[in-house]
Amino acid sequence: MTERPGRGARDASPAAAPVPAGSDAAPGRWRALAWLALATLLSMSTWFSGTAVVRQLRPEWHLSAGAAAWLTIAVQLGFVAGALCAAVTNLLDVFPARRVFLVASLAAAAVNAGFAGARGPGPGIALRFATGFFLAGVYPTSLKVMATWFRGGRGRALGIMVGSLTAGSAAPHLVNAFGGLDWRAVVLSTSLLTALGGLLAVSAVADGPFPFPRARFDPRQAGRVLQDRGVRLACLGYFGHMWELYAMWTWFLLFFSDSLERRGLSDPRALASLGTFAVIGAGFAGSWIAGILSDRWGRTRSSALALAISGLCSAGIGVAFGGPPLLVLAIGLVWGASVVADSAQFSTMVTELADPAYVGTALTLQLGIGFTLTVLTIWLIPLAREAWTWRWAFALLVPGPLIGIAAMLRLLSLPEARKLAGGRG
Repeated sequence: MTERPGRGARDASPAAAPVPAGSDAAPGRWRALAWLALATLLSMSTWFSGTAVVRQLRPEWHLSAGAAAWLTIAVQLGFVAGALCAAVTNLLDVFPARRVFLVASLAAAAVNAGFAGARGPGPGIALRFATGFFLAGVYPTSLKVMATWFRGGRGRALGIMVGSLTAGSAAPHLVNAFGGLDWRAVVLSTSLLTALGGLLAVSAVADGPFPFPRARFDPRQAGRVLQDRGVRLACLGYFGHMWELYAMWTWFLLFFSDSLERRGLSDPRALASLGTFAVIGAGFAGSWIAGILSDRWGRTRSSALALAISGLCSAGIGVAFGGPPLLVLAIGLVWGASVVADSAQFSTMVTELADPAYVGTALTLQLGIGFTLTVLTIWLIPLAREAWTWRWAFALLVPGPLIGIAAMLRLLSLPEARKLAGGRG
């Protein structure tokens, strides 16, 4: 449950300014968005800290390809566990959301710092799981808090929020691109950023003037989320999107590095890390643009367009493997911008379609199931690479966008679409 403005001494942040009756514009909403987006960017930086340093860990920990994959899979599983726990307990609807954000970010920072002291894959994987578990209290919480500031323009606002998540996920690759840094320094730097993000969220951002209704603890609500037809289709679109997203984010670094080696570069690590930062970071612009389109054109249409573009990229980027680096990077940038562009819109749909009292529960359930799917594709891509080479490995992701497009077109045809984007669908 988000805090209501002006709850007294327990809430040190400024209360939101009152909103005129019937208005969708909250004074100070863009300032709140800027601060919360920055806090989210910082707090989510621990997500890919293990993936970003896996090349350095391989010789030190004698990692097999499977063990290396588990450093990322463990985060996904931890997030799933955390999201499902939050959904069943109605955590985000019962407790003040910004305090959940603070506690979760500090806990994620602490266990991620512990990863820097790990001596092998066993404890390392366990700590990555714990990091994902606590990050489940950061991401959906930030989306819900931001929704209390926006009625009109919510698609753009949440697009910027998810863009911040994307930039935060790319940050470890930028740190690693400078080279010469011990992998522990990379990991510890992301822990510091995550802790700062939590402190920023609770000190600089108040809850907005459009709070969701108070909720009571009701574990049955998690099971009711998907009984709503509109929410179910929004979630199905999200699941198709997630089939593609994290496998691409996880394995693009290795794909680009191998492509540069095939091209003749003897030590492409720094260039591959910098390129991967740019590709994942392109999602910030993609999310922002998709948010603007969704508010003006409709959430279902803009999401279907993003899915179509990213699906084409996943089907075709393998053809460029080993080709001119600028060509591979260009396709990667389009893919990076489109593959996450629709993410915020699926969450926005849930805030507009779900029972207002249990929006947090619906968001965490949507995220929990979606991240479960990412575990499968992250695991499958290396197997596809061994069987089919990089030329066709990413084509395994194409069914996700196709399913998502079908769900969006179906939702657009239903009466529920009138609740989206001010009736635009």
